[in-house]
Amino acid sequence: MSLAPHSGSFGASQQSCSVTAPEESLIVSSSASSGESLQEPDSAIISQKADVMTPAEKLSLCERRAQSLADSEEYDPCIQELVRCLALSRLVYGNEHIAVAQAQSRLAKAYLQYKGWAHQAQEHASQAHEVLRSSQQEERVSCLNCFLTIHQTLGSATLLLGNLAEAESSFQKAEIVIGDIVALEAIGKEDRVDTEYEIFTNLARVYQRQGRPEKALSQCERALELLQEGTQLSRICCVYRNMAAIEQAQGHLDRATEHLLQAHSIALSQSPGGLEGAQIAHSLALVYSSTSEPHHNVDSATRFFEESISAYRSALGPQDTLTLSAQDDFSHFLLLTGQQERCAEIQRDSLAYKKSTFGELSAEVAEALQLIGGVEMTQGQMRHAHRTLKKCLNIQNMLYGPQHKKTKATHRTVDMLSQSPEVGERRKESRLETRPPFCAVVSSTSEVTSSISNS
Repeated sequence: MSLAPHSGSFGASQQSCSVTAPEESLIVSSSASSGESLQEPDSAIISQKADVMTPAEKLSLCERRAQSLADSEEYDPCIQELVRCLALSRLVYGNEHIAVAQAQSRLAKAYLQYKGWAHQAQEHASQAHEVLRSSQQEERVSCLNCFLTIHQTLGSATLLLGNLAEAESSFQKAEIVIGDIVALEAIGKEDRVDTEYEIFTNLARVYQRQGRPEKALSQCERALELLQEGTQLSRICCVYRNMAAIEQAQGHLDRATEHLLQAHSIALSQSPGGLEGAQIAHSLALVYSSTSEPHHNVDSATRFFEESISAYRSALGPQDTLTLSAQDDFSHFLLLTGQQERCAEIQRDSLAYKKSTFGELSAEVAEALQLIGGVEMTQGQMRHAHRTLKKCLNIQNMLYGPQHKKTKATHRTVDMLSQSPEVGERRKESRLETRPPFCAVVSSTSEVTSSISNS
C-alpha cells in the first residue's frame, strides 16, 4: 500500500485527536515494527545511532520504514514513523519547504486511510496546504502531486464530516490539478485512471448526498467512460451498483433494475457464486419485491433471493449476518405474497444460527419468534403460537421493557391467545399434571389422630 502523494482511497469512520511531533523528542528506533512512542525511545539504539546519523539520514530511514510498514499493513507504527518524518523534515528543511508540505500531506492521508480520523486528516491537510502555498514552488510536478493529495484528502475528510460544499470544492480542485499533471505528461495511464476514478466517484457521492441525482449520475457516467479504457470489471460493477442506488432512491425502479442486471452479469462472469454476486442478487431481489405490485415479480424476486442466500451461505456460512439478513428479507417477501409456511420454515431453520450469532436474548431472535408465532396463529395453531409468542415476549421485556410499543403489541397478542379454548384447555391440563397427589396434600387418618392426641 503506497504512501505516494497522489494515490489511495480512504476509510469511513471518524475520530478526533491531536498529535504533536516536537523536534526535541526525535529519536529513531531501528525496529521497523516496534510501535514505540516518541517519548520512549530504545536507549540502545540511541547510543549506537544518534551520534553517527545526520537528521537527513534519519529522515530517509524513517521514510523507508514508513513505506515498509504500510506495505505490511502495520498502520499504527507506520503513522508513528510519518510523525517522525514530519518533524525531521522541519528540522532538515525549515517550516516553509515543500518537503514539509509533502510530509504533512502523507500524514494526513494516512490518518484518514488507515484510521478513518477525518478531523485529524483535515487539520494536517489544511496545514500542508498553507505550507505549500508559502513555499518556493520550483519543482512544479512535485508541487502539483502534493496539491492533488491535499485536495483529495480534504475532500474525503470533509465528506465524512458532512461538509458537502467544501468536499465538492476540494474534489473539483483535485480534478483541475490532475488535468495539469496529465498535460505535463507527468503521470502514467494506470495512475491517471485510478486518480480520476476516485475523484469522479467521490463527486458522485457528494452530489447524491446533496440531493442532486442527475449530477451524481453524470459523474458515474464519466467513471464508466474512463473505465472502458481498461478491463477493471470490478470497478465497472461498482459504478453500476452506485447508479442503481441513485435511481432507486428516486423511485426509478426500472432503471435501477437495469443497472443491477448489468452489474450482476459482470459479477457472475468474474466469480460465479462469489460474494459480490450474492450482494447484487440480494439488491435485485429487494428491488423486485419493492414494486407496487410485488406479486407480478414473484418468480424474479424468489430466484434472486434464493441465489443470494445460497451464495452467502457458500461464501460466508449460514451463521453470517449477511446470510441471516437476506433470509429475513426473503421471509418478509414470502409473507407479503402469502407463502406463510415457507416463511416460518426459513425462520425455524435460522433460529439456532441467530442465537449463536446474536445471542439468546437478542432482537433478531425475538423477531424470528414473532414471525414464527404469527404464522402459527394464522394457521390456527393457537397453542403453538401462544408458546412461541410468550418466548418472544420474554425477550422483548428484557430488551425493551414492558412499556415499549413492541412489547405491548406482543403482550396483547399473547393475552388474546390465552383466551382461546385450545390454550385455556391446555393450561388447565398443565395445572392438573403439575398438581401434587391427594395423599401428599392431606395427611393419613392415623397421622391426623396422632396429631390430635398429642395436642
